[in-house]
Amino acid sequence: MSSVMNISAEEAIIKLKKGNELYLKEKSGTGDISLQKRIKTCNEGQCPYAIVISCSDSRVIPESIFNAGIGDLFVIRVAGNVMDEHQIGSVEYAASHLGVKLIVVLGHNHCGAVDAAINHDPDGYIKYITDEIKKAIGYEKDDYKACCLNVKHSVEIIENSFEIHKEEEQHGLKVIGAVYHLENGIVEFDI
Repeated sequence: MSSVMNISAEEAIIKLKKGNELYLKEKSGTGDISLQKRIKTCNEGQCPYAIVISCSDSRVIPESIFNAGIGDLFVIRVAGNVMDEHQIGSVEYAASHLGVKLIVVLGHNHCGAVDAAINHDPDGYIKYITDEIKKAIGYEKDDYKACCLNVKHSVEIIENSFEIHKEEEQHGLKVIGAVYHLENGIVEFDI
């Protein structure tokens, strides 16, 4: 049984920003990963305060970036933070069944998937990812601008979901874009 954390999207944004500020000062993660927290979330269920869709890049760790512990974030990771039916289904689940009020699409600079979409024409399954990014960025060649366009595209896809649109109107759900800067750890919100 899930116990819903009933905080607003604005309160969740504040928690993420404060967590990122702590992350910038720390040398190791400090989110609660204790035995007590594991037992509590096992017995009472999860109650994340934000959904974070981020890139699979090993340098982008949302729980660390936002100083979060077990049960705090519902994280969906996929190369290039692109959205398809699987990711949308996961977002809809967390929003409607867990009561999460904030969705953050977290891109990052120096993204390999964005670079592949700009500078290469890959084969295989990665082409599904780069084709989606190409739709988002058009002819943009600047890495950072392309990253921002890609984030905005994923935000639009999420907001066009019927279930998400309904949650926005009925329950105050908010969808925002953000970019993580690899070189300094800062998250830039409202992209």
